[in-house]
Parts: sequence; structure tokens; C-alpha cells
Amino acid sequence: MTDSTIIKLTAAQIAEKIASGELTAVEVTEAHLARIEAVDEKVHAFLHVDREGALAQARAVDEKRARGEKLGPLAGVPLALKDIFTTEGVPTTVGSKILEGWIPPYDATLTKRLKAADVVILGKTNMDEFAMGSSTENSAYGPTGNPWDLTKIPGGSGGGSSAALASFQSPLAIGTDTGGSIRQPAAVTGTVGVKPTYGAVSRFGMVAFSSSLDQGGPCARTVLDAALLHEVIAGHDPLDSTSIDAPVPAVVEAARNGSVQGMRVGVVKQFRGEGYQAGVIQRFDESVELLKELGAEIVELDCPSFDLALSAYYLIAPSECSSNLARFDGLRYGLRTGDDGGHSAEEVTSLTREAGFGPEVKRRIMLGTYALSSGYYDAYYGSAQKVRTLITRDFEKAFEQVDVIVSPTTPTTAFAIGERADDPMAMYLADLCTIPTNLAGNAAMSLPCGLAPEDNLPVGLQIIAPALQDDRLYKVGAAVEAAFVEKWGHPLLEEAPSL
Repeated sequence: MTDSTIIKLTAAQIAEKIASGELTAVEVTEAHLARIEAVDEKVHAFLHVDREGALAQARAVDEKRARGEKLGPLAGVPLALKDIFTTEGVPTTVGSKILEGWIPPYDATLTKRLKAADVVILGKTNMDEFAMGSSTENSAYGPTGNPWDLTKIPGGSGGGSSAALASFQSPLAIGTDTGGSIRQPAAVTGTVGVKPTYGAVSRFGMVAFSSSLDQGGPCARTVLDAALLHEVIAGHDPLDSTSIDAPVPAVVEAARNGSVQGMRVGVVKQFRGEGYQAGVIQRFDESVELLKELGAEIVELDCPSFDLALSAYYLIAPSECSSNLARFDGLRYGLRTGDDGGHSAEEVTSLTREAGFGPEVKRRIMLGTYALSSGYYDAYYGSAQKVRTLITRDFEKAFEQVDVIVSPTTPTTAFAIGERADDPMAMYLADLCTIPTNLAGNAAMSLPCGLAPEDNLPVGLQIIAPALQDDRLYKVGAAVEAAFVEKWGHPLLEEAPSL
């Protein structure tokens, strides 16, 4: 099997061929490393490629198989890891100069679970600094290009992971989602991204941005691949105080038995209107009609508090960010500037933060510090938390009427690199449809639903399920994916962009 054939296989197919002996894990890893070498100079999906580490993991899988040991469902499958999870002996930068060159002495829980499942970690992917952004332009190491059109953004903050999938540099990836940073990149690159229920995937070893919103999750090119990865990384972790002590929903079973027959599917009227691209709405409406054809009942929903979600998010997230990022002081680890014997500790901290943080991170720290300051706390942060409660209640009322909710994932397709760089508000609107789910802690998925006729770029369909009902995402997603493939073919696997 040639390298060009191997990189087009799904993760499930790769695992099956490794388990049967048709392929070795080393062959698969070398094929993807060759692909990275061939195209990543143009895409810039990776910040660090761990060639030797990946090949060592692959050899260990082949040795296990040779000894007749049972292999897990993703043994030997390559993966691109967002550079926000600590990796022992491998750099973790979070896309920031303030952690440039930092080598963590421990693995994140998610990293440990990947290794225990014999998943081969190829390297660390590019991202908006500290996961703050919707385009991966805020990375201190330069932007990532969208493989569909390298002049366009690949989404953010996890644009490196989504671009690695869309350019066939890896069949699996990991992202994190604070306001849409898994789902929005998936939408604009024609891939699948899942934000699990808050607390379903451990945050231990994941560098914190906004602790009540951050959630790691799986990224892939198919719904089944995402489900297989979800089962590997999810589960209770006593090292994470926000981790849910509950069984992982049967997501793989749901993905293998996709159906919407008899399900009630909600369409929220607040998720359309001014600012939505015509082609995005066209593809979304076609998806709703497809759900009807597949046997779903469509229910119109009114969730008025959703209109306030963006405002509430941009008070809560910066407030938590200003607290979390206080630890980057130049004294304990990472960058240190001004330590020449002539500056006080306070001055070293100030100089380090000035040199180490980029403009967007500074903007959010200042916003959050202001919102938490004396005399403004109740007016801003306190009010935003009340809106968060209203959004949660709107979801609760909605899920009394429907099994899942669907919407466009993003209001537009991928925009040009630099187009919104000087307009933070326009940039923030990219997460208009995804933010309510983070505020409520529900589960959500984005999967491809075709290409917009105006620009021939991918459009994402978002599916939202109640907390701890993540399997519904995969049940609906698999049914929709199968129907799309039957009608129009897979928008990525069969119309792969040219690099």
C-alpha cells in the first residue's frame, strides 16, 4: 500500500489493517511523517513534530502485535495533539512566546490515556495563543492556512489540529473548546469536531484559559473515528476536581448505529438572521430537510437568552483568563525578561508579561481584570453569570421538547487571513452559534454538510445534546453523515483540496 493510499484511510480502517497485519504501525507512521514533511511548510499545522517519539511508539505497537497481545481499537493510529496539553519531554508552548522552549516534566491525563491506548502522537499543533482566538492568527509562531484555500483561516483556536486533518497529515487530532474552538475549525475545514459534556474529558495537564468553559475533545474526518477517540480520552479523573464521575456514554455504539428515526430535532430561531452567509443557511436548511427525510420530527424553538450569550462569554472568559494567567510571572517557569540584577521581582514580572503575551491575550487579561475589579464585579461578571443561568434554563426547556438541537456551526465559511485581524468584534462573531453550549456545559458536534455555493468552502452542521447524552451526537451525526455520503459523497474524502 502506497503512502498516498495510507494517508487517505480513516482511523478505523488503519487500526483494522494494523491489527490484521496488513499494515505495520511503523509503515503508517512513516507515511504520515512523510506527508508532514511534504506539505506542512505550506500549511503550518504543526509547531513541533516528534519524529523519533512517534516511531518509537509505533515500533512498540508492532512488537505487541508480534507477541500476540490484544491491541486497542486505535492502536498504531497517528494523532496530532493541540499544543495546550502537557507532554513529558516534548515542548508545550500554548502558541505563546511566554512558554517558548518549555519542556513539561509530566504528561496531561489526556496524553497518558492516548499513550495507554497505543495511539501514536505525531507532534503538537499550532493554535491561537492560550486558545484565545477564532482563526489561529494569534499564534506567536505565525498563522496556519486552511488546506481548502491557504489564504483562508482554518478556524481557531485549534486551527492546527483541523488543518492537520484536512491536509491528510494525521487521521486524528485533539482540540479544546472554550467557546467553539473544536467545532468552528471543524466547520471551516470540512472535518468532524466534538465538544464533550463539560467535565467528561480531564483538564489535568491542559493549560487553563477559562476553567469553567475549557473542554478537550476529539477531532477526526469521520463521525466513527471521532467516537473511537472520544472513548479513549473520556472518563473520570481524580486529579481534575471538575471531572464527572459517571460512565462514558456508548458513543462508538451510537456511531455504528446512526439513526434519527422518531427523534425530535430542534431548530432555534436565534441561530439565523443578519450576519449569516446565504450559502451557510442554504446548506443548513438542506440538512434540516434531510433530517425530515430520515424520519426526524422538526420542532421550532425560541431561546431568547441565546442573543446575550456572546456578551456574557466575553465577560466570563476574560475574567477567568486574567486569574489563570497570573501564574505566568517569569519567576517559576517559561520566559524571563529583565533579570539582570537591576530590576525588582515585580519589574521582572511586568517585563516578562509584556514581552511574552501577544495583543489578544493582553486585551483579554485587561478586560477580565477590569470586570473583576472593585465596584464593577456585580455589574459585569456577576451579571454575566446570571445570563449564563438563563441560557442554561433555555436549554433545559428546549430539551424538554426535543432530543437534540441543530444549527449552523458558524455564520460564515472561512474568511481570509488578515481580514478580521483589526476588528475583534467581527472575529468574536465567528463563535456566535457555539458559545451558548459552552456556557451551559452541554455536548455538541460539528460535521460537514456540504460546500457553500458562493465560495466552494466547507459548511458545518452543529448538533447539540443535553449534558451526559453525548451518544446522541454520534447517533444523529452518523445518520446525517451516511445520508450525505450516499447523496453527495464526503466533501473532504472525495473532494480533497489540493496542496
